[in-house]
Amino acid sequence: MKIREWLSDTTSIDVNSLQSLLVASGIVVAAVVCGLLLNSIVSFILRKIDKHFEPDKTNILLDTGRWRAPLNLLIPALVVALILPAIADKGSIRQIIRHALSIWIISALAFLGARIVGALRDMLLEKYDLSVRDNLKARTVYTQMRVIERILVFAIILLSIASILMTFDKVRQVGVSLLASAGIAGIILGFAAQRSIATIIAGVQIAITQPIRLDDVVIVEKEWGRIEEITLTYVVVRIWDLRRLILPITYFIEKPFQNWTRISADILGTVYIYTDYTVSVDVLREEFKRILKNHPLWDGKVCVMQVTNASEKSMEVRALLSTEDSSKGWELRCHVREKLIEFLQREYPASLPRVRLEIDKEESRNEAT
Repeated sequence: MKIREWLSDTTSIDVNSLQSLLVASGIVVAAVVCGLLLNSIVSFILRKIDKHFEPDKTNILLDTGRWRAPLNLLIPALVVALILPAIADKGSIRQIIRHALSIWIISALAFLGARIVGALRDMLLEKYDLSVRDNLKARTVYTQMRVIERILVFAIILLSIASILMTFDKVRQVGVSLLASAGIAGIILGFAAQRSIATIIAGVQIAITQPIRLDDVVIVEKEWGRIEEITLTYVVVRIWDLRRLILPITYFIEKPFQNWTRISADILGTVYIYTDYTVSVDVLREEFKRILKNHPLWDGKVCVMQVTNASEKSMEVRALLSTEDSSKGWELRCHVREKLIEFLQREYPASLPRVRLEIDKEESRNEAT
């Protein structure tokens, strides 16, 4: 008799729990559907407002594509939080839903915070264009915003993970028990992560002092390239042959390197020609001026030719020219070198460097006899 009563009680408890679970699940699903519908209505209103005020241009704050994904997570979660008191279960079902809802809302807020940081970045960078010639200010702002954005997103992710972990009672209890030894743990962690912390500090220092910026022309590790990406831990340099040189961010704090666009992109280029002493330097200088005058890559500032060295075998002539940037400078230097060699071959065919040998006639006659 007692066994039959126990089985009947157990069956009634299971049936009641199942009914409560089904009711709670139905309410949660209905709330999620309502939240998604509400998000669609909000997106529709934002699109209408965007088209009314900016018919030819999408407003950054009203860009529904940017906010759709985080709001699809956040709005249904808020609706579920509003109807949570309607769930009449007094057991563990409401507790489980409340815990899952907390993790859900924290994740959605972190996602939305990262998108807000991206929107603010785009709003600040909207006024600057990297494709123009004089883009020094744009490169400065782009570099600062890229580093600041990564720092803020990293902080948001770190805080969200910490908040999610704190929703678990066991983790919270462990944290409270470890508070007494937090000083020793902090010292140990500081020693273990000193290089990582130094790397992050170096990234912040790069953003503030800016020894390098995005699209800067640099010479690092005997390679010519442009700064393609700057992160908190490393820098990507796009080399002229399309290879990528990956360097730690601390490299640009601790080691010397060349930055050809630190103040401006203007640069001087040199072309060396080695000729015989029979060449007229004045005629060669006039030809050099003629070559530059008719070339679109020359900026019209510097055009100098000088004899910079003279040895027993040849004469060194240096042609100095100026261009708007290093890429044009390389092209113009190659062009000038080719045209000067062509001019020497045409006008002074015997002017290539030669080795002279003087023979004494008396000695040669004696050797012959």
